[in-house]
Amino acid sequence: MNLKKETLQVLKDNGKTAEDIRWVGGSKYAIPTELFWKLADAEYYDGYGAQEVATDLVVVGNDWWIERAEYDGSEWWEFKTLPVKPLLEKNVVSVVGGMWSTLEEIDSEWEKENEIGKCR
Repeated sequence: MNLKKETLQVLKDNGKTAEDIRWVGGSKYAIPTELFWKLADAEYYDGYGAQEVATDLVVVGNDWWIERAEYDGSEWWEFKTLPVKPLLEKNVVSVVGGMWSTLEEIDSEWEKENEIGKCR
């Protein structure tokens, strides 16, 4: 896989171009965008095994970014955008519980358990 081509394709797939990039870097420092493009014009193995591209590498725009993701060494760019705050605001009693549960599922389960307890 060519990192530069992959990056440009992910940008295109998400309605972005190289001109939309504000900065590129890792968790400790940014690198010049021009240098990134030069270094990204390199081949790497994106299949299973070990991740080869820097794990903390990000490409950042105004309200979006792409970051490296991996599963069992297979790696790719993942496109992210800033979340939109929901209009509904709710007081919940727990943010922990269940397995792979959403906030709504945890809260709903807690409410069900406590309604059953009140009926006894």
